[in-house]
Amino acid sequence: MDNLSEALEKLKLASADSTADIVESCLDSLLKALASNNAEASMKIQEMDILTSFPSLLNPQSSCSPKIANIIAEVAKNEFMRGPCVEAGLIPPLIRLLNSTNQEVLLQTGRALGNICYDSHEGRRAVDLAGGAQIVAEHINSIYQNTDLENEKLLTVFCGMLMNFSNDDDSLQAQLISMGVIPTLVKLLGIHYHNPALTEMCLIAFGNLAELESSKEQFASTDIAEELVRLFKKQTEHEKKEMIFEVLAPLAENDVIKLQLVEAGLVEHLLEVVAQTVDGERDEDIAQLKTASDLIVLLLLGDESMQKLFEGGKGSVFQRVLSWIPSHNHQLQLAGALAIANFARNDGNCIHMVDTGIVQRLLELLNRHVEEGNVTVQHAALSALRNLAIPVGNKSKMLSAGVADVVLKFLQSEMPPVQFKLLGTLRMLIDTQGEAADQLGTNGKLVERLVEWCEAKDHAGVMGESNRLLSALIRHSKSKEVVKTVIQGGGVKHLVTMATSEHMIMQNESLVALGLIAALDLVAAENDFVGASLVSVLYKLLSDERSAPEIKYNSMILICALMGSEPLHREVQGLAFMEVVSKLRAHENKTVSHQASLTEQRLTAQS
Repeated sequence: MDNLSEALEKLKLASADSTADIVESCLDSLLKALASNNAEASMKIQEMDILTSFPSLLNPQSSCSPKIANIIAEVAKNEFMRGPCVEAGLIPPLIRLLNSTNQEVLLQTGRALGNICYDSHEGRRAVDLAGGAQIVAEHINSIYQNTDLENEKLLTVFCGMLMNFSNDDDSLQAQLISMGVIPTLVKLLGIHYHNPALTEMCLIAFGNLAELESSKEQFASTDIAEELVRLFKKQTEHEKKEMIFEVLAPLAENDVIKLQLVEAGLVEHLLEVVAQTVDGERDEDIAQLKTASDLIVLLLLGDESMQKLFEGGKGSVFQRVLSWIPSHNHQLQLAGALAIANFARNDGNCIHMVDTGIVQRLLELLNRHVEEGNVTVQHAALSALRNLAIPVGNKSKMLSAGVADVVLKFLQSEMPPVQFKLLGTLRMLIDTQGEAADQLGTNGKLVERLVEWCEAKDHAGVMGESNRLLSALIRHSKSKEVVKTVIQGGGVKHLVTMATSEHMIMQNESLVALGLIAALDLVAAENDFVGASLVSVLYKLLSDERSAPEIKYNSMILICALMGSEPLHREVQGLAFMEVVSKLRAHENKTVSHQASLTEQRLTAQS
């Protein structure tokens, strides 16, 4: 370190007027010391305040500039030196050097700026203020077509500099996007895909930029899908594939890019990865299997990309995904079930899948997981069944296949996501299916569990679905036995509470169910209606100008039904119903105004 101290002393005394030889010799000593022990040499440079003498030496005409830029690049590898580099005023002269035509000057300057920006807010801000990113972006745009080896080195450094400049900073990333770097980098990748270092820099830059929503549109207008698929195809190393995956995942959130990736043949390559890793026990095999299968599921979330892969139920991708369901690998079971749920997003697909026996495969999978109890697989399989049950023609077929019986096996689950999907599946199945609603509605254990979940205040979704299923059992069965089971199970008060929901559809479902309870077994429900303040709830709904016409209509139907009970009749008389109903005779909705007239007559007759 003695030679270093001597060199630093000389350099401190030197100025722009000193002979180039002396300065060059000092700089060589510095570079040698940095190569030997970077941290120690950097501390020495900082202690002796050498950085402040660099701005005057950094000028485009000076032969020393590339060495000084190299020294700055080396010292800025240390986190503790990045702030001092900015404070010493090195950014503006470095940015001016970017106007040089000398390849070595540009290379070392790019390195210096990139290292100063690395994980440094001060460094990025200084480069931003000096307009450095714009100049580097322009350089890349002007030289990206040149495949000369030295030029590729420079492109690698410049891409790295932009990456360090914008990493984890949305506003700086947005700046790069507005400068148009995305189309340039995509073209660059297409030309230089044979260069591993440059390819890697491009991928990291894409990974950063792809997280930003505003980048997706620009990416969609390029050949990014084709380029990434071509690159993916030739990769054998796990790390390189992972890098491409990290770019694909955020990009595949965009529906246009989903379709582009499907058309570029990505799914076929992902299926190969699945086939190669499914029996692997290494961590990297497990990771690749998960990433590849998850990505296929993500691509199926786009309507066009999903339909293209479905191919009328004859698509090879669709067939391969089906084969995952009976697999012994939980990740593949999960991805297979989620994929079916995604394919089941229109009636045509759902009808085809039910007709070709997919329900049986899902039931077998669920039966395996009653004991094994993998919650994510349970949730995914129930999601698929729920979607398949949406078309009217599928409901009776699925009920005949025993779907309700298998779903009920999960009634004891304590996992809210499973509870939520279980409820949704049963509700879809019984829609318009009177016999099934009757069977389920007289199942005391089911009704008891629904009443319990109606109080699950920590899980709004489960609570809402329980109420809706309770109501659906009554509405679709129209059965006195079901009504009796719900009353005995303590479900009436929850249906009354449901009438006060902020969701109109839930209000309406509850009022129709309560109307049926009143019509089928008013005597048995009387005490529960009184205890839940039903009359008061109906008064509020009728008085509220914001209530939808169907809410007002069904509330009046219910009021008329309640008049057959003495205590409820008294409660109706105790509130100004006549006044509210009289006003509704002038309602713009003819059904409401007509029902208001009928209700007024009933109230008058029984007053």
